[in-house]
Amino acid sequence: MTLDAVPVVDRVTDAFFALDTDFRFTYLNDRAEDLLERSRGRLIGRVMWDEFPQTVETQFPDGFYQAMDEQVPVSFEIYHTPLETWFETRAYPSESGLSVFMRDITDRKRQETSLAQHAAVVEAIYDGIFTLDRNRSIVTVNDALAAYLGVDQDDLVGEHVEIVTQRAAIDDGDAVDLGRAITDVDIGTADNRTLEIPFTDADGVDRMGEFRVVPIEDHTATVAVVVRDVTDRHEYERVAASLHEVTRWLLESDDPEEICAIAVHAGSDLLGLTISGIWLLDTEYGYLDPVAGTAGAYEEFGGLPRIHTGDGLVWEAFEAGDVKRYDDLEEVDGLYNPDTPIRSEVIAPIGTHGVLMTGSLDPHRFDETDVELVSTLVENTRAALDRANRERVLRNRTAELERQTERLEGIASVLSNDLQRQLEDVAAAVSESGGDDGDAGWEFPLAEQSVETTLERAEGLVDDVQEFARNATSVRTRSRVHLEEAIEEAVGTSRLADEAVTVDRAATLRADSERFINLLETAFDDIAARAGDDVTVCVELIGVDDDRPRGFLLWDDAAEPPADPHSRPIDPTTDDEGAISGLGLTLVRAIAEAHDWSFVIVDDDGVGTRIEIRDVTTLEPVDDV
Repeated sequence: MTLDAVPVVDRVTDAFFALDTDFRFTYLNDRAEDLLERSRGRLIGRVMWDEFPQTVETQFPDGFYQAMDEQVPVSFEIYHTPLETWFETRAYPSESGLSVFMRDITDRKRQETSLAQHAAVVEAIYDGIFTLDRNRSIVTVNDALAAYLGVDQDDLVGEHVEIVTQRAAIDDGDAVDLGRAITDVDIGTADNRTLEIPFTDADGVDRMGEFRVVPIEDHTATVAVVVRDVTDRHEYERVAASLHEVTRWLLESDDPEEICAIAVHAGSDLLGLTISGIWLLDTEYGYLDPVAGTAGAYEEFGGLPRIHTGDGLVWEAFEAGDVKRYDDLEEVDGLYNPDTPIRSEVIAPIGTHGVLMTGSLDPHRFDETDVELVSTLVENTRAALDRANRERVLRNRTAELERQTERLEGIASVLSNDLQRQLEDVAAAVSESGGDDGDAGWEFPLAEQSVETTLERAEGLVDDVQEFARNATSVRTRSRVHLEEAIEEAVGTSRLADEAVTVDRAATLRADSERFINLLETAFDDIAARAGDDVTVCVELIGVDDDRPRGFLLWDDAAEPPADPHSRPIDPTTDDEGAISGLGLTLVRAIAEAHDWSFVIVDDDGVGTRIEIRDVTTLEPVDDV
């Protein structure tokens, strides 16, 4: 069976669930939900022994522990009383847990009973059946088996059982095992025996057969062999178990793009999904960005498009959070590309991360089994992306703690230097007054205006310290911000006069609105502190009409430039006489860098200063705000 033949598993309706090494549920299909009488949401993450119905709980542990401890496949039969159903249970171990399949064998049980009572029933059964006497000669054979072997029934009756193994091209070793099984059942050392044996049908197609040997009571025959074609089920089990193993590969990566590439290629190699892609949500821009695709997808389309809000079926499925299957796109409205050659597709959201889409050039290519296998793949992908995000958050928190330490050291230096200068000013004023306690005309040397200025500076310093310490280097959810509106609000709370600021051109950008306004307000306060009474500030866009990085600048004609007008980062510990009181532009830089923007100060040939915020990739000029 080749990988390209995987889609034939669509006729399998077995119950399937997966367990980790602690016997906790990691996945189960709809049939398993019905069997276990529990919803998927309730069972995922729960220990099997705590949740299984009492009627079957005691029948599982030994087999499952054997499979897990010895890393060998096991199979056994159970009877589920509430459903009055027999199940054949098969458990396949891997390093990450167990893949368990439960097949309804109630019909087979009934068939065996019927065979034991009525040998003639063999003609009415879809499975291939032949009966043998004690000399291993064929007594009866049904049409199904004759069709498998490509011979007439009459050519088989009376022949030794070896003709079956020869015509089916069964391996010598498997033929010996089948002979032993027939003997065991015939002499009564076993009630029945079941073997899975590869064989070749009359058309030369390799198949997997389940050979079940049971005793019968007949005038001539003593043993019946029921041959069921389980090729589809066998391939389904192989694919599902392989997907379970893919989970380990996914969880070993902490790179979202690598995780998506693994998932896409696993879908292509294991499930035959040759035209597939994964889109992840870009939280800054708000669209689904293609990050991985199969070779077939790129050959067919030359690349995968970005999906914006409201664009077609992919966005609709992502927004709804449900897996969607479309059997014939020619009958569906709202396509992203009405001229698409894709005729059928499955779109599966990967939680809130994005979507996986797989398509086919043929209509009705996918069914519920395909949806089930794709759902397993995207669930494993979601878990891997969740883990990668947690690892990223942990790394960011560690880095943030290091930045917090640096900021606290800077804050301590700012407070120390600024307050030290205040004390030195007071000491100098007292020393220069030359007064003494007996001089009735002596007054405190700091005028009322100087006291108010000192208090304002102290108040501003406290505000800056609070803003800086409460995590200026991180941003919350970004939203669309109108530049003019943000400037108007920032000027209103700054020390600049409203008429001092002009905006050259309207624009929008995506930012943390509160932090962005604080950035502008702090920059305006810095300009006011350097300017004195009269200053002009002009806000201009950069990079929208040329190849420079996009952004904006604040140009001012203040008499005093910043401490270093040549883009040197502002040092909060500086003792420079020209340093800005408080944290000033250090806070502006921190907020800009938290948005992944760059910050630079440029001397405009001695006639002014430009505070530039660059790499604002979401900045867009608009005609009307």
